[in-house]
Amino acid sequence: MSLLVTDRSRAEEPWFVLTGHTLMVGDMGRTELASSAEDGARALFASVERLKALPDHMEVLPGAFSGSVCGCSLSGKPTSTIGFEKRFNKAFRIADESEFVAKMVADIPPPPLEAAANRARNAGLEIVA
Repeated sequence: MSLLVTDRSRAEEPWFVLTGHTLMVGDMGRTELASSAEDGARALFASVERLKALPDHMEVLPGAFSGSVCGCSLSGKPTSTIGFEKRFNKAFRIADESEFVAKMVADIPPPPLEAAANRARNAGLEIVA
């Protein structure tokens, strides 16, 4: 989920986008933590297409950066712009859905600790210790 933010005291145009773990500086978010990797990649591709439609000057404020287990190529820079990511983010540049899905499922890092338990909780399943 991404949130497009407008400060109407400054302008009618959106100012920045909070991209959470969808688009990060240098990479895209993980696709397998909430669904199958392939389903997650397809959903992420749809979000990517909407983000690519934003103006190049749009500031991107992601939910994670370098050091996070949420992406393989994350930059240490905590912010970016849509235009910069279009030029330098390899996954964000992919225009073909099949190619995007193949890239996103090719090299999935190990899941974070407690990922399976958190997924079960989010699904409303009882957790047995």
